[in-house]
Amino acid sequence: MPDHKIRWGVISTANIGRAAVLPAIQASRNGELVAVASRDGAKAAEFAAQLGIPRSCGAYEELLAAADIDAVYIPLPNSLHREWTVKSAEAGKHILCEKPLALNPAECAEMADAARAHNVKLMEAFMYRFHPRTAKVLELMASGVIGELRLIRAGFTFRLTNPANIRLQADLGGGSLMDVGCYCVNLSRTVAGREPLRAQALASWGATGVDEQMVGLLEFSGGLPAQFDCALTLERREFYELAGTAGSLFVPGSFLPGAADALIYERHGRAGETVHRVPGVDQYRLMVEAFADCVLADLPVPYPPDEAAANLAAMAALYRSAHNNGQPVNV
Repeated sequence: MPDHKIRWGVISTANIGRAAVLPAIQASRNGELVAVASRDGAKAAEFAAQLGIPRSCGAYEELLAAADIDAVYIPLPNSLHREWTVKSAEAGKHILCEKPLALNPAECAEMADAARAHNVKLMEAFMYRFHPRTAKVLELMASGVIGELRLIRAGFTFRLTNPANIRLQADLGGGSLMDVGCYCVNLSRTVAGREPLRAQALASWGATGVDEQMVGLLEFSGGLPAQFDCALTLERREFYELAGTAGSLFVPGSFLPGAADALIYERHGRAGETVHRVPGVDQYRLMVEAFADCVLADLPVPYPPDEAAANLAAMAALYRSAHNNGQPVNV
């Protein structure tokens, strides 16, 4: 790894890579973007030229065979995460894979086994966890400013207008819970500090069989509820709120705050409101740098595949409930 940098390859020309993760790799202090692969060689070449990537590959296998690539970023459709994560591990590449890491916990276990067997790092790309605002929220909670946490509430919605979008394709692992609701589930588990015991959900199913909209409830020990909604049919909404016995924290633009300063509203009813301002950062760059640091120093990643499997277990329970007319189920 020359100059203490990770040499990255990207499997797919997906928009999330173009807009956010690839520029973050190029701007990172400990990584360089070497190649991009697509099953369409002309598309890969055009993509590489547009983003200033040195090399393009007309097959994923070609990229994985390259000796000058240490790690891969995988932004493929959800249904392809398991296959190409396993193949990347077998090729000796470290893997940063888009969320959700897999379609279910069993796939997660297979991916984790492959990474262990080939001594490579594997991490799910939930970028919001690397924004310093997330650490600030947890710090405020730990300080006791809201008292005992008694309610978690979150929402993440946006409106799709193209029926061909992969998020609306059941065979590609689409759906509102898989695409944006997974953030709400992950956030709820993070701030609760434990795994949910029960789940309940109602969903609106689209013509393609995916959940276009979902309202969910996770119940944690101690009677702590986490309510959330997610949708591919509503205008953009993105927030979470943590309500306690002595106050609450409201976090707008909670998962994609952009480069502007990120805000936290600490509220105490009639006693007023305090606004905490966290300087703007590129959370994608912080994520890829943290992952590269773990590779370079051979340290465990901060969020191992087991954590992703736990998130998917909660999501699987929500789907079971939604398919059973909203009946509560155990996680």
